[in-house]
Amino acid sequence: MNVRNRTAWAAVSAAAAFLSAGCLSPAPSSPSGDAGTAAGKTDTVTILINSLGLTFPNGLDENNNPYLDYIEKGAGLDVKVILPPLEGYGEKLNMIMSSGNTPDMISAFDDAWVANYARQNALLPLDELIDKFGPDLKKKIPKEAWESVTYDGKIYAIPSMNEIKGIELMYARKDWLDRLGLKPPRTLDEYYQVIRAFAQDDPDGNGKQDTVGLVMTENLGRSAPFFGAFGVQLNQWVERDGKLVYANILPEMREALQFMNRLYREKLLDPEFPLNKKKYMEEKIVSGKAGLFSAAWFDTRGPIEENRKLDPKAEWIPLEFPVGPRGEKGVYSVPLARAFQVVPASSRRGEQVVRLLNFLAGEGHRTVKLGFENEIWKRVDGKMVTNFEEHDRQLYRGMYSALMDLEEPEMSRERLDSLGERFHLYENTQRIDANLITDAFQGLPTPSMSRYNAKLLALQDVFTKIVVGAVPITAFDTYVERWKAEGGDQITKEVNEWYRKADK
Repeated sequence: MNVRNRTAWAAVSAAAAFLSAGCLSPAPSSPSGDAGTAAGKTDTVTILINSLGLTFPNGLDENNNPYLDYIEKGAGLDVKVILPPLEGYGEKLNMIMSSGNTPDMISAFDDAWVANYARQNALLPLDELIDKFGPDLKKKIPKEAWESVTYDGKIYAIPSMNEIKGIELMYARKDWLDRLGLKPPRTLDEYYQVIRAFAQDDPDGNGKQDTVGLVMTENLGRSAPFFGAFGVQLNQWVERDGKLVYANILPEMREALQFMNRLYREKLLDPEFPLNKKKYMEEKIVSGKAGLFSAAWFDTRGPIEENRKLDPKAEWIPLEFPVGPRGEKGVYSVPLARAFQVVPASSRRGEQVVRLLNFLAGEGHRTVKLGFENEIWKRVDGKMVTNFEEHDRQLYRGMYSALMDLEEPEMSRERLDSLGERFHLYENTQRIDANLITDAFQGLPTPSMSRYNAKLLALQDVFTKIVVGAVPITAFDTYVERWKAEGGDQITKEVNEWYRKADK
């Protein structure tokens, strides 16, 4: 995975099963209609997919379940599924590619992996097959996503989209604001005042100074709105004077780190944040030690809801994104695609793979995504209502729908609302969508990214050191010099070569 995706990926992965698990409809769709299928012939295709950490109920497995039966019948294919252990998935893909015994399709989650094997001619170009057998793929996957999997003018993967475009938005306890006589903050200065008050002015009214002003996670996780107040996001490329520049080396990034260092120095930022795993941050929210944080859009159904159960007086509200000194605000957008379906060059069943994915994008998409009506969900007064017990029992369906996720706002709204309108899930995603800072580089990782990214990523550890005051702010300037000298300048050159071509 390239550096630009690092900040977003943990949150995207956490949401993957949540998003992919839709719910199946009982009526099977008709076959795809090609001559062989119409004559009753069933082709076999072998696919290697990721379990996403999902498991099967007793008696079912990856090759024996109603979801796969539905897909096989609808697509007119005999699908054989390989499901390797989740741990070390990327390394296993490399072993399989080098073994000489590859399946017909591999589901990858790293665009750098795709770029590497495309450059080695180890993947099958898919343009002609998509033109002939993938009308729904062409219709529903946007041009920008196809460009992100194109190398030397050829398409080497079929992308599965991130249907949710961003992750983070600010949430705060309104009951704490009210107790302290504060209004919901909007500007960065107002946020500073609220953070200070939540840390020092006993917002929970227990007579103790035992709360934190702002809680984050390790590696500056859950900090995107504060970088956005300075017009940047970690590990993104931005346009400056007609060229792309890496945001991490801009003066605005330096300003953002100085602001966070001020919070830490004044004991307003959780002092344990460099050690905070996601679960530790959530524990502080649930227990009532934190009343303001950059939430994931689904946290209203997680730690925020758990805190409300423990403390019925707790009232959480979304906030406006902090507006910085130049009027800037926003959070990172996640990559266009979160998975890539590729066909190894040794396979002779590229047509069958495209037919399978076309069915999942078209005729079978809604059924595979939403599930059996009147089993996992039903309509009550025109609204979709989810049977949570059955929904959770059949979560394994997400590993199939994840092969072809699409941006379909109306279906997303209906599905997210069915999980409980009180969680405001769809509203959260819309609030984020209106405040996205998009990565200006949307191509496959360049050769130099593959060569230098690991080393450059290690250099970024200095950011946390700056925030906690372990090194002075001048360490940022040293970081910039090293980043440029140790591969960053070469990456910048290649990124701008892509940008010039994409702009034509």
